[in-house]
Amino acid sequence: MNAILNIYRRSPFWATFVLIMLKMALFRQFNFGTVQIDRLLADAAAVLVILCIAELLTTSRWKPLVFGAVNGLLAFVLFACTVYFSFFGSIPTYTALSGLDQVGQVGESVKSAINPKFYLLFLDLVVLIALSLIVMRGKASKHGSSGAGKPLYVGIALVVALGASVLYIRSDLHISNELVQAQRLGVLNYQVATAINERKENQAIKDGDPQKTAEALAELVGGHFGGEATEAGTPKLFGAAKGKNVIVIQLESFQDMMVGLTVNGQEVTPVLNDLISDDGSFYFTNVFQQIGQGNTSDAEWNVNTGIYPTGTEAMSKGYSDRAVPALPRLLASEGYVSNTFHVNDVTFWDRNQMYPALGFTKYYDKPDFKNDQFNALGASDEEMYRVGFDVLKQHYEEGQPFYAQFITTSSHHPFWVPEKFKHIEIPASLEKKQLGYYIEATNYTDYALGLLIENLKQSGMWDDTMLVIYGDHFGLQAKETPVEFVEEELGIQYDDRIGRFNVPFLVHVPGVQGETSAQVGGQVDIMPTIANLLGLDLKEKGATVFGKDLINTTRNVIGMRYYLPTGSFFNDDILFVPGEGFDDGKAYDIETMEPVADFSQYRQDYDYILSLMKLSDEYVKLLPKR
Repeated sequence: MNAILNIYRRSPFWATFVLIMLKMALFRQFNFGTVQIDRLLADAAAVLVILCIAELLTTSRWKPLVFGAVNGLLAFVLFACTVYFSFFGSIPTYTALSGLDQVGQVGESVKSAINPKFYLLFLDLVVLIALSLIVMRGKASKHGSSGAGKPLYVGIALVVALGASVLYIRSDLHISNELVQAQRLGVLNYQVATAINERKENQAIKDGDPQKTAEALAELVGGHFGGEATEAGTPKLFGAAKGKNVIVIQLESFQDMMVGLTVNGQEVTPVLNDLISDDGSFYFTNVFQQIGQGNTSDAEWNVNTGIYPTGTEAMSKGYSDRAVPALPRLLASEGYVSNTFHVNDVTFWDRNQMYPALGFTKYYDKPDFKNDQFNALGASDEEMYRVGFDVLKQHYEEGQPFYAQFITTSSHHPFWVPEKFKHIEIPASLEKKQLGYYIEATNYTDYALGLLIENLKQSGMWDDTMLVIYGDHFGLQAKETPVEFVEEELGIQYDDRIGRFNVPFLVHVPGVQGETSAQVGGQVDIMPTIANLLGLDLKEKGATVFGKDLINTTRNVIGMRYYLPTGSFFNDDILFVPGEGFDDGKAYDIETMEPVADFSQYRQDYDYILSLMKLSDEYVKLLPKR
């Protein structure tokens, strides 16, 4: 202890540097599966910048406390980033810090994502705090720290470290794959690179115009898809649901693999299965999530706007000050009233700001529901549908056409369903396993949906309503539920990206002959698909969307970011994930889920999707503020 104390007394600067670098090594091992000694140099440069600044600004008396605080703060940041990566599979940027106030709302999910080994990042802090207290008891004149040396030497070290960080950042600034960039630059330099790229993008469009962006989009899509994108005439089924009420249901954490699945001779989703078999249903089996930092709230954004999330922040937080040409606002001009229902507090992910931005007439949140203690978010889906149905029935009886959005929560991670709400028996091999909990939760979600549908039928509203159902994002965590375990237990082919990011999308239109389609699509395609069925001419309405009407699409390319790196895309053949660029990327057949060795023919799709998402970001940033 005395030896350690003497070292720390003589040089808290270098002692702190060594401790932080050990944490950086742990961070890389936890998140990237390797320490990467050569890349630790980038971490070292960033850490030295911080420590040199602390050294120059702190007197000898306070150095132990200040360096201890820096160590503690960086330990917390690395811990938070590691937990985040464990849950979401991406390294958070500084913009994600704006979402820290949301953590309490999903405490159960956060706790379940913490691996005990992550606490190793704090192992040294108790000892360091104790040493700091001992050092502070001594007189500065007798036990003062020599720190890192004289100010001149520290200043030189700061300049060298800062220069090294700049060189590292400049060399990797071009990499669009965020995970590769974070791995190469280290978590601290990665934040700076993100800020620089964001500033560049904002500077590039500061004098832009949404109409010009829309024209550039039309040119891009027409050039990539040729005749299909510019074909004249009325689209198939345009206006087939014109004048009908619309109910849009977002299924929480709902993967498409649950649809049609049988466990122990029991259908997991009997209600959805029956609905798919109905003549009036369009069911798309190859639709994929496209959410960003906002997760569930981003899915709401995607489906109501047809605009990609930027990936750098939750759309509800960053763009709720805009007047967005979303479905609720467009339908208001057609005489519709729009309501949205969510059993949690409406301030969760700033929905109290997002809903007016999208044009919703009214929202219903926590105080409007009786809390039957389903999970940490509050009431059950049954209670949400009970309240919502009464509201919609009143609109119906008054002859008021409506657009209604239901955000389900009963299948939210960690998927723990109270005993009285369970409607399926899982095999012993799945008990107390995430997959078992997930089956119980999705089965209950399906059950509650059936109650709403039955009420719609009994009230006479069913034949006057278009029903849209989709999943917001994946549910199963790859680290908790390995691919091999899913395949063995469920007897299905599964992949931790293609299968995990595949969400259901179903549209039921009374009196129309539907079909099941393998057409590839994403959540930004849902809005134009709904608009086509309702007979809304989006161009005439002044709405620019970055998706396609799936009923009238024969070829598609959709982008995905955040949960996969920017530049990733699904087309009708493959999932592509870039490396530093296209050439060192990887491709997988979306049907067989096997690697595709030669994917050179898809380079144009890669270039197209990068341009498409860039235009989407540009468009939303240029929308007028309300």
